[in-house]
Amino acid sequence: MCITFGDIQKKNYRHAIRFAIEGMQFNRYLENKLLLHLYGRYVWYLELNRATQVIAAYHDDKLVGIILAEIYGEARKQVSGLQSLYIRFFDFMQNLLYKAGVEPYDEANKEMAAQFEEHSKPEGEIIFLAADPNATLKGIGTALLNELESRIKGKTIYLYTDDACSYQFYEKRGFERSCEKDVMLTLGKKKVPIKCFLYSKKVNAESKCKKEF
Repeated sequence: MCITFGDIQKKNYRHAIRFAIEGMQFNRYLENKLLLHLYGRYVWYLELNRATQVIAAYHDDKLVGIILAEIYGEARKQVSGLQSLYIRFFDFMQNLLYKAGVEPYDEANKEMAAQFEEHSKPEGEIIFLAADPNATLKGIGTALLNELESRIKGKTIYLYTDDACSYQFYEKRGFERSCEKDVMLTLGKKKVPIKCFLYSKKVNAESKCKKEF
């Protein structure tokens, strides 16, 4: 497997958005293709503007995966005024139209974070990890995690996920389920039960992911 790592190029943003939409199964909540794309762009801009670590994986010069992390005390990689405007506009529309639906999810994450911080002092958060769902290459997610961990040795990191995603991927790579919470999302007439998780890990010099994703 020949994967190289570098920065994300703007021309590849659309691919990162597609990876998120398909890999994180946003279509579980939204069926309209336009709304799916707009929401995927919102998530991408939101996390990209938080990130202090931006690692893109390339195979034969083609983007095959991306990981974003916010490591406390590090400078953000980018802050875009136009992207920030998009985020604020989408937040406004989401609160106006779907507040009752998304609020339980956000509240569950806040409650899990508070519970986690009662006994741990996290030093960073993985905020985005997605691989090309159409790639025939295996081990992209693992390679991205390995690369991030090589840069943040000794730190305690965490992430949010849920049972709509491949949360078992993190368990196989040394992350522990620190908290979980059941919520019910109300999206229009649609009720979506979901289980939210918070996973954490202390990264050390010997940390090495062996399983493939």
